[in-house]
Amino acid sequence: MKKNVHQRRDKKRKASIREAGPPAGEQPETRKSSGGTGGTLYVVATPIGNLDDITIRAIRVLKEVRLIAAEDTRRTRILLNAYQILTPLTSLYDQNEARKCGLLIARLQGGEDVAYVSDAGTPGISDPGYILVREAILRGIRVAPVPGASALIAALSVSGLPMDSFVFHGFLPSKSTRRRELLTSLLEEEKTLIFYESPRRLLSSLHDIGELLGGREVVVSREMTKIYEEFLRGPVSEVITGLGDGTVRGEVTLIVAGRTGETPDCSDEELLRRHEQLRREGGLSLRDMADRLAQETGVSRRRIYRLLLFP
Repeated sequence: MKKNVHQRRDKKRKASIREAGPPAGEQPETRKSSGGTGGTLYVVATPIGNLDDITIRAIRVLKEVRLIAAEDTRRTRILLNAYQILTPLTSLYDQNEARKCGLLIARLQGGEDVAYVSDAGTPGISDPGYILVREAILRGIRVAPVPGASALIAALSVSGLPMDSFVFHGFLPSKSTRRRELLTSLLEEEKTLIFYESPRRLLSSLHDIGELLGGREVVVSREMTKIYEEFLRGPVSEVITGLGDGTVRGEVTLIVAGRTGETPDCSDEELLRRHEQLRREGGLSLRDMADRLAQETGVSRRRIYRLLLFP
């Protein structure tokens, strides 16, 4: 009997979340009347996959504002329909942000509250939104965050890699030369590294990481909060093997361990001695031997290649 009561209460609680009205005794957060001191720009985080991950406050704000600016109105409409949010939509994406943000600023200055949402996650984090936020601040308009999902934080929280200090670099460059230059510049970085990556380029990027940064621990987070959510953890060579030659699908967050320091007693002479031993065993190319030495010693592949090519 008690179980049934709890089930009914749970259903009522979920229904109240979807209605998303303010708690008893509280006034609505936004102002729908125009004029006065100007409106507020709300930067609203939305789910990265599972629609249940939206916050109660986000639902309420999206219902109360006069206008929602969205990176992709079609995708945002799915979210709004799920929570019976009828607020008008307008688009604001990379190609029109600089041109269109003036119209939104004018409405904010006129006293209307406006919300901005990206396709998924927190706006402005490798997504549009920076220009709009900057222009609003420059004009003295109140800008308020409505926190929620963020792919990089979600992936980091379950990575098993150090979380006390990290660096986020957005999407890795699509061009191989620029990507390798960036990775090379991060060789001495001790903080955990976080990137977004296209599934089409993931294997190429992992090979570059293995070659340039050595046998680091990596975590590939794919389709987080969705049905086919997947996490691949381990040394970069093992993750590459685990991915195989199959097609990678879905949105990817890539986390790479920072530099932990090379083995202090692994001198050039020791590396050359180990290389000579591998060479005598036969069956390994120069690249294979460099990979093996990097995994066994923790020395970066870059240093090993330089030593083997120019002893």
